Amino acid sequence: MRRLRVGVLYGGRSGEHEVSLASAASVFANLDRTRYEPVPIRIDKDGRWVLADKPPATMVAGEVIEQARLDAARPVREGREVHFVARPSEETILSIDRSRGRDADVPAAVVTGLSLDVIIPMLHGPNGEDGTMQGLLELANIPYVGSGVLASAVGMDKAAMKVHFAAHGLPVCPYRVVLSHGWRTNAAAIAADLETTLKYPMFVKPANLGSSVGISKVKTAADLAPAMELAASFDRKIVIEAAVPDAREIECAVLGNDAAEASIPGEIIPSREFYDYESKYLDDGSRAEIPADLPAAIIEQVRRLSIEAFKAIDGAGMARVDFLLSRADGSLWLNEINTIPGFTTISMFAKLWAASGVEYPTLIDRLITLARERHAEKQQLRNSVT
Repeated sequence: MRRLRVGVLYGGRSGEHEVSLASAASVFANLDRTRYEPVPIRIDKDGRWVLADKPPATMVAGEVIEQARLDAARPVREGREVHFVARPSEETILSIDRSRGRDADVPAAVVTGLSLDVIIPMLHGPNGEDGTMQGLLELANIPYVGSGVLASAVGMDKAAMKVHFAAHGLPVCPYRVVLSHGWRTNAAAIAADLETTLKYPMFVKPANLGSSVGISKVKTAADLAPAMELAASFDRKIVIEAAVPDAREIECAVLGNDAAEASIPGEIIPSREFYDYESKYLDDGSRAEIPADLPAAIIEQVRRLSIEAFKAIDGAGMARVDFLLSRADGSLWLNEINTIPGFTTISMFAKLWAASGVEYPTLIDRLITLARERHAEKQQLRNSVT
C-alpha cells in the first residue's frame, strides 16, 4: 500500500512562528513512517516558502523561542524555494533550484513538481490559522487537517467569535470591541465607557492573535492606556472583556467533523496571575491538572458546551475550547475556541486526548482520516447548474 505523502506547513508570518515550529516538530516525530511520507514546508517570517532540508526537531516551545532570540542577529536561509499551486493540479508545490543558473548551458532555474496527498497546517495565528491558508488550500482542492475558511476566520477573530457564540445562546463574558483608530481619536470617551460598562479589572486583547500574545490584565485606570496601546500594536481591532471573579481556567479538546467528540476537561494552574505568553512558554511554574477536579455536572457542561461552540463556528477536525469558571459563584463562561491549538506532545490538546484514551500518533491518524473524509464529501457537491 502506497504511503500517503503528507505536507506539514509550519512557521508562518505570525507572532506565534516559534510555537508553530515546536508543534510541527512533534508531528514529524510521531508520524508513522510506514504509512506516511512527511514533507517539511517552512514558511519564513517574511512569507518565503521553503522545502526544508530537515524538519524542526525541538518540541519544547520555550526552547525554540530562546533559540530564535539567539539566532535573530544571524538568520540562516536553508532549503529550496517552493511555490504552492493554487489550483487543482497533480503538482501541489513547485520546487525551484536557482543555483543551476550559473552555467550558461543550464536554464536559470530548475523547477520540480511534487504532489501531496494531504496537508497538515501547523500554523498558529494570523496568515495560517485565520482562514487565509485554508482559502489557499481550498483553491488547490487538496485535503487538509482542521477547520475550513469560515470557522478558521471566526475562531481567530475574538470579536466575531463572541458574536457567533452569543447568537447560539452560549455564555460569553460582557465585552466591548474598539478599533485602534477609535482609541487614538477618542480615548477618553472610550475609557469612560469601559469603566462604566465593564469596570475593573478587565482584560485587553488583540482580536486576532493567540498564545496570549499582547494580552494585559487591567486593574486600574492608569493601566488601561498602556494595555490598549500594546494590543493595538498587534491588531487594529481590540477586544476588552470583564474579568471573571477569581477564575479557574478550564480547557477541553474536540475531535471530529459532524459527529465531534469532547475530551475530558483539564485545568491550567498558571505560574502568574493569568496564563500569559511567558507562563505558557518561558517559565516552568505553570502546570496542568488532568482531569480537572470538577463536579460531574460541570464536567458534563464543559464537554457539551465545547461541542456546541465547535458547531457554532462550523468547526472541523480539531479544536481546543477554553472556559473560565468563577470560584465566587460557580458560573461558567466560554472564553474562546482555538482551531489549530498548540500541538506538541505536552500541549493541552494532546494531553487531554491522551488522558481520554487517544495517544498522540493515533491523534494524527484520526486527523488525517477526518481531513480526507471531509474532502471526499465536498467532492460530491455540484459546481455547475447543468
